[in-house]
Amino acid sequence: MGETTDCKRYKAIMIDRIERRLTLAAGALCLGGIVLFVCLAAGALLAFDEPGSAGDGALFDAYVFDAYVWRVARFTLLQASLSTILSILLAIPVARALARQPAFPGRVWIIRLMALPLGLPALVAALGLIGIWGRQGVLNTALVAIGLDQPVSIYGLSGILVAHVFFNMPLAARLMLGGLERIPGEYWLVGANLGMRPVSIFRFIEWPSIRGLLPGIAGLIFMLCATSFTLVLTLGGGPAASTIEVAIYQALRFDFDPPRAIALSLLQISVTSALLIAIRLLTPVADEGHGGGRTVRRFDGRDGFGRVGDWLVIALAVLFLALPLGSVVASGLRSDLVRLASDPVVQRALVTSVVIALVSGLLCVLSAALMIRARQAAFSPRRPLAIHRGLAAGISASSSLVLLVPPVVLGAGWFLLLRPLGDVARFAPLLVILINMLMALPFVYRVLEPAMATHTARTSRLAVSLGLGGWHRLRLIDWPGLCKPLLMALSFACALSLGDLGAVALFGSQDMVTLPWLLYSRMAGYRSTDAAGLALFLGLVCLVLTIAGTPRAGADGQRRKDVTA
Repeated sequence: MGETTDCKRYKAIMIDRIERRLTLAAGALCLGGIVLFVCLAAGALLAFDEPGSAGDGALFDAYVFDAYVWRVARFTLLQASLSTILSILLAIPVARALARQPAFPGRVWIIRLMALPLGLPALVAALGLIGIWGRQGVLNTALVAIGLDQPVSIYGLSGILVAHVFFNMPLAARLMLGGLERIPGEYWLVGANLGMRPVSIFRFIEWPSIRGLLPGIAGLIFMLCATSFTLVLTLGGGPAASTIEVAIYQALRFDFDPPRAIALSLLQISVTSALLIAIRLLTPVADEGHGGGRTVRRFDGRDGFGRVGDWLVIALAVLFLALPLGSVVASGLRSDLVRLASDPVVQRALVTSVVIALVSGLLCVLSAALMIRARQAAFSPRRPLAIHRGLAAGISASSSLVLLVPPVVLGAGWFLLLRPLGDVARFAPLLVILINMLMALPFVYRVLEPAMATHTARTSRLAVSLGLGGWHRLRLIDWPGLCKPLLMALSFACALSLGDLGAVALFGSQDMVTLPWLLYSRMAGYRSTDAAGLALFLGLVCLVLTIAGTPRAGADGQRRKDVTA
């Protein structure tokens, strides 16, 4: 009996060692592929030197100091700064109102509504905003009805700001709400005993929590706005409102001016690098406060004036978010959906979009899972080797590397790299899949990492003691415990890829048309009725992906019971 037990233990240890080596190799392969893909694109931009272009080496003199380039850079920083300030200023009262009114009717659904813009394709949101704020939108129609001119314009800087606030204000409010809800219950009890007024409560209790979150939130929103492409391309209204990414796209797609695209790409990399460094330096260590675990009971916001004010703020926020979504649904239902659904071009675009989204989503989730598992395996020994520590550090930095080089810059680099091979459109499907995969990788990594860390801490010793490895461990232990976060990450990655326009706008052609590119083409051709129907189709597909990635509580609970049995 003793020998049999020793043999089983030895076999389990050997299986664990072999799997650890294979996991490290797979993680290193994924990391190497990502670094190679990004560095080849960046190298193509740096090494480009075409005879007769910018004087053979005078790239920076001819383009980096060009007035157009600096005008685009100034507008990029201006709109990103204003969008960040407006999003945060509007998010603070919304987060405080939701935190002070835990019994507000439909509060859970309001918080879920605030998460919807994050997974909504930018083109669908842009069409909804045009339906409310456009020349023939609800707001301007109401102003004309009361005898006023149409002072509201959705195009240009004002439209970009409205769109960015629509996407980023809910994100900031949700992050601030989480910080406010983590304030210990003792703080509110002391504030009530001292008879603090709302201004004092905000100054001494709420503001310290919000202030600690502001650098990270502001940096994230600024990064998203500075690298915005689809919204600026749709609502910019012309060359006067172009960001760096849009200018890169125009330089390659319309002007075919690679040196200008290179200069703009290098400028974009410089801006994103400075932003990432600033976020890292300015984000403080989280300090959630210390308490004894007392139940949180807020005593402010209960009087009539405070409650009415909070309800008004929440109602305005809901209207701001729900009206564009309702406009998309109403406009889509008014279009000829049957004709659009039977159109071969629409069907081919839908199939192409879904296939690209599924393939890029699966590759993204698989790569993220392998790299996370490799990082865990690198630290599994008590004294990891230097090469393993380096691999873990490289995996941690891989998401920042992807953020450093935005999709349009990657596309520009690979466009120049593949141009000597002939028609770049031949490589379009593969490039779009890989770029979309990298675009979703930072978000998928952050969804899976905490879930996989908790799962490994709970089940790693059990798997070793049972001698389970390979397929058997994946089927019996890993999949039941990780299916929910994996499906959630997959649905999020597919939704991001499905609504992306950046890579397709650069490499798309008549042979490869996706639903976002077809929607943008119909909008640019003033076929607003067809665009509304396509926006409804695109939004419904993203909604189906979101629902598919969220297992029902009953099914999830039954799955856990089956695993336990």
